[in-house]
Amino acid sequence: MELGFVFAAAATLLASASFLPAAAQENASASSASAEVPREADRRLQALYEADWQWQLKEFDRIEEADGSTSAGASLPSVTPQAQERRAAHAREMLEAVNAIPADSLSEKEKVNAAVFRTLQEEAIGDAEFREWEMPFDSDSSFWSYLNARSGFDTTEKYERYIARMRDIPRYFDEQIANSRAGLGRGFSVPRVTLEGRDVSLEPYTNANPEENPFWDAFEDMPQRIPEAEKERLRSEARAAIEEAVVPSYGKLLTFLREEYLPGTRTELAAEKMPDGPAYYQQQIKQYTTLDLTAEQIHEIGLKEVARIEAEMQAIMDEVGFEGTLKEFNASLRTDPRFIADTPDELMGVSAYTAKRVDGKIADYFGFLPRFRFTIRPVPDAIAPFYTSGRGGLEACLMNTYDLPSRPLYNIPALTMHECSPGHSFQAAFALEQEEAPKFRRQTYFSGFGEGWGLYTEYLGREMGIYRTPYERFGQLSYEMWRAVRLVIDTGIHHYGWDRQRAVDYLADRTALSQHEVGTEVDRYISWPGQALAYKLGEMTMRRVRAKAEEALGTGFDIRKFHDTVLSLGSVPLPVLETRIDQFIANGGPGLPGVEYD
Repeated sequence: MELGFVFAAAATLLASASFLPAAAQENASASSASAEVPREADRRLQALYEADWQWQLKEFDRIEEADGSTSAGASLPSVTPQAQERRAAHAREMLEAVNAIPADSLSEKEKVNAAVFRTLQEEAIGDAEFREWEMPFDSDSSFWSYLNARSGFDTTEKYERYIARMRDIPRYFDEQIANSRAGLGRGFSVPRVTLEGRDVSLEPYTNANPEENPFWDAFEDMPQRIPEAEKERLRSEARAAIEEAVVPSYGKLLTFLREEYLPGTRTELAAEKMPDGPAYYQQQIKQYTTLDLTAEQIHEIGLKEVARIEAEMQAIMDEVGFEGTLKEFNASLRTDPRFIADTPDELMGVSAYTAKRVDGKIADYFGFLPRFRFTIRPVPDAIAPFYTSGRGGLEACLMNTYDLPSRPLYNIPALTMHECSPGHSFQAAFALEQEEAPKFRRQTYFSGFGEGWGLYTEYLGREMGIYRTPYERFGQLSYEMWRAVRLVIDTGIHHYGWDRQRAVDYLADRTALSQHEVGTEVDRYISWPGQALAYKLGEMTMRRVRAKAEEALGTGFDIRKFHDTVLSLGSVPLPVLETRIDQFIANGGPGLPGVEYD
């Protein structure tokens, strides 16, 4: 409802009250007074999160773009303990302020914003409680891998900011090294077994020839609109920054990792074996799933899901006439040359063709179609050997083309659904283009919702007709099994004390993932407690609330309206999604305002 209309309606009500009997006037006055409360509560909340958004932009040096996205400024954020504590103190202030606003007085829209804002502050406070910054990398993700641009920028200003960030790397790395050293000293570190060989990912950045360094890639791809003289100036400044700041910093970090961190890191795997480990692991579970579940409960959910999916896999094995065990079928798929790409472009082509076939079906499943376009890129060479199979975001989804025999083609359609469209790239664009949403909501990401959606879209591919062969359908089931197995493995390692080999065997026996992928994935779960739980628990929530809506609405259920309602929320804690779908059902399953569904 427009704010001006609200004020006009209130004024009309007050004016007409003078013509009512006294008792009715009292009732009207009371109603008017109560109507004022939500508007005041909404205004208080809006002022709070808008002020916080400006604080975040300044604190992390982010630049607002015209389309609502943000880009990096001229510096990297401070990561000193003092800076981290300052952010935690700010989060505590924000949490106290949002909790002081009467939740019952907020409009339905602002209740969602309050729940998201509150959860973000609680996460920041939880990270600070366990000094998460003292373990700033794991076997999958690191602070040094995402600083170099993968493509060029569109303005001179953005190039200048990029060069300034290069110049800031020495300070930034020194702070990260100090934090890592502090974590190492108290036994809060990445398990050693998961880091073996990961140090080689830094070597390309130590190349003393600026034009062979990954930071140079952005200067190979400069737009025509930048004058040649400007290009030469920028390239000259970039060469100097790479030689003087980037190469020495990466060299220093590589020495630290090899000579100090790796030899001193912990050998036990379980998160619960770290300082205050049980509380830390429970905090990670809550942060990544946004659900109040224990490790024991999640483990049992995982075992039941594994058994259910095994039955569906057996049906496909029967369909193709395979006589043997699931383990044997998975082994046969891994070595079948029919499913191995000959070149990286062949794998990328399967992904791209899947995405275009999705385009042909997308309007049957979504009413709102984002304008933002994404691309599909290979995972950069420097990190590909240890990287997951793919990853998606607003501008691009990545496909890993390293070691092609470990990337069977029957998995690529499901992977593309998850990472590209209608998964993460589509999801991010959808959220960004919700102009009614507050700025802080358009790029918020909760793993339970985000990864739950990604896995849900793999399942949706069945309905969309994306999987054309029994093997591609088995690939989708294998990917679903992969996420169900995570519930068992993550809790098995971090709560029940599993060793690495037990986890490897459990994953390899139940999925068609290659042995290379099995190893990198298990190392990821060991070094990143709780994150792997988000996918399956989120997907189960989404499938459950969809089933609830289908049953309640019957012939009035429209899948396009349901999906639009889910994605228009942006990313939210899973309990907020459930509440919103209950409202969707109560209102008769409406679509988004302004979207044509006929």
